[in-house]
Amino acid sequence: MLDPDRDYTDADLAALDEFTLGEPVLVCRWRLSDRRIPMAGRHIRALGERVTDGWAPTPEFLAWVRQHLEQTLDSGAADDPDGVLMLAVDAAGHGAMAVGPYEPLADTSAAALAARAAASAEEGARTSVAPETLWAVADGALLAGFGDTFTCGGAGTLLMDLTETLGRPVTFDGTLAQRVAAGEPFDEVFLVSDEHGVVPASDNGGPAAETFAAQLGRLREATTAKQGRGI
Repeated sequence: MLDPDRDYTDADLAALDEFTLGEPVLVCRWRLSDRRIPMAGRHIRALGERVTDGWAPTPEFLAWVRQHLEQTLDSGAADDPDGVLMLAVDAAGHGAMAVGPYEPLADTSAAALAARAAASAEEGARTSVAPETLWAVADGALLAGFGDTFTCGGAGTLLMDLTETLGRPVTFDGTLAQRVAAGEPFDEVFLVSDEHGVVPASDNGGPAAETFAAQLGRLREATTAKQGRGI
């Protein structure tokens, strides 16, 4: 088991292969690409910002995550090279990893994306980071559905960098998911997810979401090629 209060040596980390996991308080789902994790550094930085039940990831825990990412991808991703890596953490800071198949969202309507974002916002309020956030365009202005109470996961931070590169200012609105769910009209609605990437609403997509999805895809490919297999 991994004790968050203990300083682990490299030998200790290498020996932590089997342990008992309690009830998960945090589950991260990161999409793979050819047995690699694009944006792995962003995902791990976002993981380091999470707080669950008063526990925050230590440098030792993050070192364990990095090591086990490599081990898990080498041994467990052969059957699902483009699947999803799942990291579960319990209240004591014990972690477990597994790789499973990727399943696209069955419903990508604006209402369904808003519901996912609202559920993710509950996690964000509890852990300080939401893995999925809702975005929208209104009168040409870009809105991001998070604010002072929580921030976004790795995919969201990459999109924030893209908006800066493209010179598109962003307005933060923590009530965006509720506004979309209530039927308020927007030019576009899309979800930004660590697992699913940029997902335009099937009934309210548009050029901004398509641009970001394409840019994110290219950056994922470039990051994967640069980092090689693993992280």
